[in-house]
Order: sequence, then structure tokens, then C-alpha cells
Amino acid sequence: MRRKNFTHRAIEAWRNFSEAQQLRMAHYDALPQLALMSIACGVLAGAVIILFRWVVEISASSFFPMENSEGFESLSPLFRFSIAVLGGLAVGLMFHFAHSSMRQVGVVHVVTRLNSHQGYLPLGNAVMQFIGAALSIICGHSVGREGPNIHLGAASGSLLGRKLGLPNNSVRTLVGCGVAAAIAAGFNTPLAGVIFAMEVVLMEYTIVGFVPIILAAVSATALTRVVHGEDVVFFVYTYQWSTLHELLYVLILGVAIGALAAAFIRLTLRVFRVARHLPIWLKMLIAGVVIGIIALPAPEVMGIGYDTVRTALLGEIALATLLLIVLGKLLGTSVCIGLGSPGGLIGPTLFMGATAGGALGWLSIALYGADVSAGFYAMLGMGAMMAATLQAPLAALVALMELTANPKVIMPGMTAVVSAVLVTRVVFRCPSIYQLIMEEHGLSYGDAPVAQTMRRTGVASIMNRNFSAQPRTIEQSAARALLAQNKEWILVQDQKQAIALLPIPDLARYIKTEQEALNIDLMAIPATRLDLIEANVVATVQDALELLARSGKQALYITGRKGGRAQKVYGVLTRTDIERNYGQVGL
Repeated sequence: MRRKNFTHRAIEAWRNFSEAQQLRMAHYDALPQLALMSIACGVLAGAVIILFRWVVEISASSFFPMENSEGFESLSPLFRFSIAVLGGLAVGLMFHFAHSSMRQVGVVHVVTRLNSHQGYLPLGNAVMQFIGAALSIICGHSVGREGPNIHLGAASGSLLGRKLGLPNNSVRTLVGCGVAAAIAAGFNTPLAGVIFAMEVVLMEYTIVGFVPIILAAVSATALTRVVHGEDVVFFVYTYQWSTLHELLYVLILGVAIGALAAAFIRLTLRVFRVARHLPIWLKMLIAGVVIGIIALPAPEVMGIGYDTVRTALLGEIALATLLLIVLGKLLGTSVCIGLGSPGGLIGPTLFMGATAGGALGWLSIALYGADVSAGFYAMLGMGAMMAATLQAPLAALVALMELTANPKVIMPGMTAVVSAVLVTRVVFRCPSIYQLIMEEHGLSYGDAPVAQTMRRTGVASIMNRNFSAQPRTIEQSAARALLAQNKEWILVQDQKQAIALLPIPDLARYIKTEQEALNIDLMAIPATRLDLIEANVVATVQDALELLARSGKQALYITGRKGGRAQKVYGVLTRTDIERNYGQVGL
């Protein structure tokens, strides 16, 4: 009997502790709890990314001699064409027969779910992303694995937060942790993962956001290095850059890469608009046919192509070949992404940047006798193309430095990145490719700072807990006892259902004027009564504001259930309370 009572008390104590932590994590600055969750998220996301990479590499290497997962050049032209077409058809049929809600994948899906669905990423979409992207890459479509990595990492964080019953604001932070962990694990670049998550996906820089995201990136990178080692993804010979002597060449490279990025963005959107009404199976089939045709003269465009990038960085590809494959990659990637391939576009931008930069390096040598390294300029082009396409200069510069482990890239890299970003955005008026894709889908990319703050804050952190739930009719003696408790609000209930929120001063005023009333009907006395709607304790302040706007109600009562317990009312919140904390806000 004593043992049973002890077990019951232990379970109750755990429930109380979990409930307290859940409420605590609704606060904007719940750093200790978020730090622990972010480490777990980083390990989980890193494991998923390692699994995805393993599936792609093991499966792809079965096609090629010497188990090379990127050896498309070793295949016969007919075989290259066949696997591209059949792979596109397989991916298209898989998405065609899937439910329409499960077809949304990639970075745009992650940003959309962050902005409009409290960071909840469904498991079904993540499974479709995993299988669809793996098939696309294995069959040689011109896409990368970084976009799928981002979706899979973000989904890992979202599912972890939801499984633990965390508030929506904490789930949102874990999604950012998953994104950082995915980039860190995919490239072995922890700092680039952090910057990418903050600059491209979350679009905010805060101390509270940085700490857990850094921990997630570090834990994912640690796991990756245990499995794959500590080698950098790309190697470049040490090269001394003279800022005065070669400044002109770097600026020319930045301008040219900026124009290339704008061409890629515009061509991708053009393909999207032309084919938007085609069935998904036909779009994927067309993508496979186009890639198969391009791969006949230029097999390097198939798949991720990091073997070609490494060769370009070493300056070992001839000028004519570089020009051919950069044009082929531009066309192939634009078609694949524009037609809705489940692969990513970050890897192809690195490929295009490296090959275009290498070509510009060779041209500088041939035309002007410039003392430049084609491989070093390939490296600069790689960062410039990523920055201009994503409009994320800091993330690209940090990725460039970490990918190559070459600190000499910082100064010329800044010059190339900034000039490319300016040309793409100012001259060609192209914002981030993700922003344009979202706009084509009728979605918004980014929010005002107030909206972002409200998404980072749980409703439980600003709700009013100084209330008392009372039946509609109460005796005057009970009402006087209630007044003595110095509560602020009465949650009026009818058959245990909340029906209105009444200010305590209004009840006090009525009792003072109607002292002889034995029973008081709280819905009949002269008083201000706010209409109510229920909100879950995991909601963010932004969720609460949107719920009030949709319902036309004036106040919320915050409820939740922990374990096997009955539904509990945690607090109340009025629109006035939200405006008091965040100013006059609208939707």
C-alpha cells in the first residue's frame, strides 16, 4: 500500500513538474529549458540528415563503378537519359497519388508552416520529402540535398516539440534549431547553420534565439563528425589574395555572378508560371526528360555534382567545359525547381557559382594575363551565387569560409558577395528566390517585428491568472467572500461551460447598491461582460490574436490537459491585455 502511494505521489510530482515547465517555456526567455531541448533536437535532426545522406549515397553508388555516388559521367548516354526520365516519372506518380496536403515540401513549406501554422510540420510531408528527394538525386535530377535537409531537420524539431507538448513558441524555436542542425550536419559547418536559420528561415536575430540554435548546430555537427569525420567539404589550395591588384577582377566576378543569379531566378519563375497548371506527374516527367537531354553532352549537371565543384575549385576543368556545364546546370536546375522537384536549390547554386567563377578566372588569365587562380575564383563564385540567389550574404560568406577552411577568403569573399547581391537585387530587382516562389503561391515571406515577437511568446506568459470560475448564479454571501479574495475577473460558467468574463469591480458595485439580493445572476446584473472563446495553453500570442479576430470575441480563457487529468483553466486573456503588451496591433 505504501509503495502504491509512493508511486502515485511520484507520478503526480512529475506531472506537476512537467506542467510547470510547459508554462515556463511559454515565456520568451525560457533559455535553460530551450537549451536542453535544442541539444536533443540537434542530435535527432543530425541523425535524420545522416540517414538521408546514407540512403542517397549507398543507393546511387550501386549504379556506378568503384562505388562512386556521383559518377554519372561513367554511365552510357542512354542509361543517363533513361534513369533521369524513369526517376522523374516515379517521383511524379508518387506525388500524384499522395494526398494534396502531403505534396508541400522544401524550404518554402517550412517557412509557410512557421508563419501560418505555428511551426507544426506534418510527418507525412517529411516522409514525402525524404523519399522524393532521395529518388530525384539518385536518378540524376539537377537538385541538391540541402533543401530536403532543411525540411527534414525542421520537421524533426517540430515533431519533438509537439510530442513533448511544448508551447507553440517553443516549437517554433525548435524548428529553427532543426534548420540549423540540418545545414550544420549536411555541410559540417555549425556557424553557417546558425546564420542560415536566423537569416533565411526565421528572419530574426535575438539572443534567446541564438543560444538554442547554436547548441543544436554544435550537437548535430558533433554527431556528423563522429560518423563522417572532420574533413571540410571542399578543399582549396592556400592562395594569397592582393586586395589592390585583384580588386577589379573580384568586382567583375561579383557583377557577373549577380547577373547569373538573376537569370536563374527569372528562368525558374518563368518555368513555374508556364507549367503551374500541369499535373504533378507530367511536370516531373518533363523534368526528367530535360535533364536526360542536357546530360547527353554534359553529364556533370546530373545529381548533386560536388565532385565537379571540387575539381573546379582545384582549377582542373578547362574553360570550354566550364562554360558548357554552367549553362547546362542553369537550365536543368531552373526546370527542376520550377516544375516543383522535391530536391533543393542550394547545392546547384554552389555548383553554378563554382563553375562560373572558375570560367571567369580562366577568362581573366586568357584575356588580360591576370595573376589569378581559377580555383580561388571558383570558390568566390560559389559564395557569391549562393548569396545573390538567397539574398543571404552573411550566411553565404560564413558557409564559404567553413566549407573551405580557408580564412584568406574573407576579404575577397565579402567583395564578391556584396557586389553580387547588389547587382541581383538593385539592378535586376530580384529578391530572394524563396520570397518570389512564396509570392507566386500567394504566400507572404516574413513579418513585421511585432508579429515575430508575438510568435516567440506563449500565451501562458501574459495570461491573467488572477480570476475565479463561478456558476452563473451565486449567493450574495459567496459573492462577498469572492470580493475579499481580490480577484480581477470572474469566469462565468453555465453547466461548467465558460460563457462570459466579468470584471470583479462590476460585481462589487452591484452588491453595494443591491445589498438585499439573496441570489445574484451574473449574466443579468448591470456589468461589462466579455464574450469568450477557448484557447489552448500551447498557443502563442499571435495565435491568440488571430483567434480573437476570426471569432469576433473579446477575451480568451486558456485551457489545457496534462496526462490523464481533466481539462484545466489556466488563465484568461483579453484583447486589451495583448494591446497593452504589444501596442495597437492588427491582422
